[in-house]
Amino acid sequence: MTSRGTKYWNAGAIPLIAPDLLGDIIATASDIAIVISPEAQVLSVLVNPNHPYEGRLDHWKGRNLRDYLTAESQPKLERELEALAAENNSARPVELNHVDRAEWEFPVRYTFHCIGPDGAYLMLGRDLRPIAEMQQQLVKAQLALEKDYEAQRDYDTRFRVLLETTRDPFVFVSLSNGRITDCNGLAAKLLATAKETLVGSAFAQEFEGRRRSEFIESLTNAAVADGAGSVELQARRTGRTVTLTPTIFRAAGERILLCRIDPTDEVDQLSDELSENLGALYQEGVDAIAFTDGDGTLIAANDSFLKLIDVAHLTVAKGKSLADFLVRGNIDLKVLLENAARSGQMRMYATKLQSEYGSQISVEISVTLLNDRANPAYVFVIRDASRAEAVRRPGAAVSNDAVRSVMELVGSATLKDIVAETTDVVEKMCIETAIELTRNNRVAAAEMLGLSRQSLYVKLRKYGLIARNGES
Repeated sequence: MTSRGTKYWNAGAIPLIAPDLLGDIIATASDIAIVISPEAQVLSVLVNPNHPYEGRLDHWKGRNLRDYLTAESQPKLERELEALAAENNSARPVELNHVDRAEWEFPVRYTFHCIGPDGAYLMLGRDLRPIAEMQQQLVKAQLALEKDYEAQRDYDTRFRVLLETTRDPFVFVSLSNGRITDCNGLAAKLLATAKETLVGSAFAQEFEGRRRSEFIESLTNAAVADGAGSVELQARRTGRTVTLTPTIFRAAGERILLCRIDPTDEVDQLSDELSENLGALYQEGVDAIAFTDGDGTLIAANDSFLKLIDVAHLTVAKGKSLADFLVRGNIDLKVLLENAARSGQMRMYATKLQSEYGSQISVEISVTLLNDRANPAYVFVIRDASRAEAVRRPGAAVSNDAVRSVMELVGSATLKDIVAETTDVVEKMCIETAIELTRNNRVAAAEMLGLSRQSLYVKLRKYGLIARNGES
C-alpha cells in the first residue's frame, strides 16, 4: 500500500495476458475503448459487444478523432492531450460528445491512460446515453407532475370558489369516521360556529340528541333511498330546525357524504335576503335616503343624500335638522312631518334643497313614518328634479272647469279682463294647495306662498276660503 492508499501489483502478481484476451477484457470492462496517437489519430477501436448503443465503429480507425467530435468537445480533447503530454498520466474523467453521420450524436465519459513507449493513449469510455435518457425521463416525469399539480390547483380553486359562492349551505362528511372534511361559510353560519372549528369535528355533535353511529346510518339510508331522501334535525347551538339532504359518492377510495342543509323556517332566510337587498339599495341607490327622528333631526343618510348637500361625511350632517338643508327650512319640514304623521306617508312634495355651501337644487320628496317601534322615525326619499324642472313647461296646471270658464270670457270681455280672471284662478288654486298642505296653518301657508299674514287673509276672504275652512 502507498501513502495515498492505492494498492499496486508487483510484476510477478500479474500473469501474462494474450493480446486477444486483453482486448476482450478491455472491451468488456468499458463501453468503448479507443487507442489514439499523441496527434489524436485513432489506432484502434474496441466496442463492448454487450452494449447495444454503439454499433460498429471500425470506420474510425486511421481517422483523426477530432472528426468524430462536436465543436464544443474538440477543445476539451486538446486540453486533455496537453495535460497528458505534460504529466504523462491523467485520472480525471472527461465528457466528450461524439458525432457520426451527422444525425447520430452521443456523449461518452472517458479516462485517459498512457500506454506503450511510443506515447499512445488508451481512452476507456462509459456511454452516458442511458443516463441522459434517464434524466430526460425524469424531466418529463417532473413536467407531467407539475402539470398535474397545476390542474389539481386549478380544480381546487374552482371548487373553493363554487363552494363559497353557492347560495346553499354544504358540508362534506367522511363516512368512515363521521367527521366533517370540508364545508362552506354558509354552513358554518347556519350552525353558528367558525368554519375552522367545524372542519375536523364530528358532524353528529352539531345536532341535538344524535349519536354518531346512528346519525351516520340515518344519513346513509337517506342518501341511498329512492328519490331525494332527507333527515330533519335540530341544530344544537341555534335551536333551529333544519333538513339535511345527503348525497353519497366515492373519492380516492373513500366514501363521502355531501349534505345540503336547508333551514325549515324559510321566512327567516327570505328575511335575511330582503335585509341584504334593502341594505344594498340604501348604500348604492341613486335616490337620496335620509332617516330622522320625530323632530326632523338626521339620524342616518346614504351617500346619494350627502352628494346632494355637498357634505363629505355623514358625521358633518348627523345631528342637524333636515330643515337646515331645505330652502324654506322649517316650513317645508313641518308640512312634511305633519302630513306623514297624519296619513303615514306623503308623496311627491316639490321643494328645493340647499347644500352646505348655499347652492340650491330642485327636488321631489316622499316621506314615510315608521311608527311600529319604541322610537318612531321618518324616512325621506329625495329625488333630484332639476332636470325634469328644466324641461317642464312653465305655468301650473289648471282644472278643466277653470279653463272652460276662462275660454267662455273670450268675445265677451277684453284681454285685460281675461288675463286678470286667469290670474285669479291660478292664485286661488295655489292658496288652496298651500292651505291643504299646511292643514289650515295660516302662518305656515303665508310663509310658503311668500305672503304676509294680512295679505293671505285678504285673499282668503276674496276667494271665499275662510268660511270653507270653518272660520266666520
